Amino acid sequence: MATMQDVADRAGVTKQTVSNVMGNRGRVGRETAARVRAAVKELGYTPNLVARSLATGTTKTLGMLVPTLSGGFYSVLVEEVEDVLNRHGYHLLLCTTHLDGERARRHLAGLSSRNVDALLIAGDQDLPTQLPVLAEAPFPVALCAWETEAPDGYPVVTIDYERAGCLAGRHLRELGHERVAVIASPAHGARIEGFRRALAADGIVLADDDVHFAPEPTSTGGFLAAQAAFTADPEVTALFATHDILALGAIDAAKESGRAIPGDVSIVGHDDNDEASLARPALTTVAIPKREMARLAAEQLLRILAGAEEGTNSLHLLRPSLTVRASSGPVRAAR
Repeated sequence: MATMQDVADRAGVTKQTVSNVMGNRGRVGRETAARVRAAVKELGYTPNLVARSLATGTTKTLGMLVPTLSGGFYSVLVEEVEDVLNRHGYHLLLCTTHLDGERARRHLAGLSSRNVDALLIAGDQDLPTQLPVLAEAPFPVALCAWETEAPDGYPVVTIDYERAGCLAGRHLRELGHERVAVIASPAHGARIEGFRRALAADGIVLADDDVHFAPEPTSTGGFLAAQAAFTADPEVTALFATHDILALGAIDAAKESGRAIPGDVSIVGHDDNDEASLARPALTTVAIPKREMARLAAEQLLRILAGAEEGTNSLHLLRPSLTVRASSGPVRAAR
């Protein structure tokens, strides 16, 4: 295995010059730097990350905590964050909570004592009460995809989730729907509130009984919640699902009950994951800029690490948009 000294000998420079080139430090002439990089490539030299960490006090590693990698949403965030870090010479350490508060607490406690340079927390399910574990963490922390009220002391990059719900409600109202219901995950309160506000603007009340919580954040959970909505009001003409995966289950429940989509019931989702366009019928959904959100959050942490920005309170709200497909249409004529 080639060493830094081997690279230095091949390039005709000192080990310190090789170190400066590899770490983008100091003033190294263009031709000298090119010789060093050519020697690195020729010898297949890989820096000793442990030694570099001891020398610089950094690990070039960013931790990331997500609830799950299933369903597409968080996997897109992880992919984008990793791309950003890769362009800046950083590595990613990924942990999942599986929506388990105790598991989240253990991960946060472990990360707070690990040699990571920063931590990005995506999603707020089961996490707000666990954040005090990070009080003594020796690195900056940022939050993204945060729907509940953000805690003090952290930079946040997230979506205007209330506006997202409002877009879904406004779309269904423009199609003439009045008898509507929501199938939701309990953590999606802002989306539900936005949907309720859009209906209220036209004098329509979304009662608490019109909101049916899925027993699990899966298509099966969406199927069961949609069945409950159809049982509660057989004449319901539209459903808003606060997550695309719930909407996919709702489509199956509607078909099983003999309802045509959108002739008998319109269905609108949230997130615009890849599965939305592949559904039959293709799913109308509120699209959120997932990649932009992940990129901005990762870049903000890198700026904080570089000393170009303070890691204190800030809130960056991104705007959702509506993607209309075949699963929503005008309200059916009265039977």
